[in-house]
Amino acid sequence: QVQLVESGGGLVQAGGSLRLSCAASGRTSSTYAMGWFCQAPGKEREFVAAINWPGGLTKLADSVKGRFTVSRDIALNTEYLQMNSLKPEDTAVYYCAADRSYGRISSSPRSGLDSWGQGTQVTVSS
Repeated sequence: QVQLVESGGGLVQAGGSLRLSCAASGRTSSTYAMGWFCQAPGKEREFVAAINWPGGLTKLADSVKGRFTVSRDIALNTEYLQMNSLKPEDTAVYYCAADRSYGRISSSPRSGLDSWGQGTQVTVSS
């Protein structure tokens, strides 16, 4: 019942930055853990980041630690993924997700979560 809409994707050169946003709607959205997943061409969907409600507890994939930061604004019901030092390998469709359980969303599932966004394309050129 939580609807998610991603924005902020686009084309960026290697070493550049993007900030993805995921706006959640629904009366229970503020209590949901949220996360980010990505899927590159020819690859399975992979875990990127997760954050609990109300925030402060986060998990990042090893491949993005030190480069990406996940955060959320409870008042705006929005999750963010700040992506710095982008690499061509980061090129993928990034999906926002929400779930009642931080433990589940941070356990790197590729399916079975409560809600998924439509995805936003991130393309990093070299």
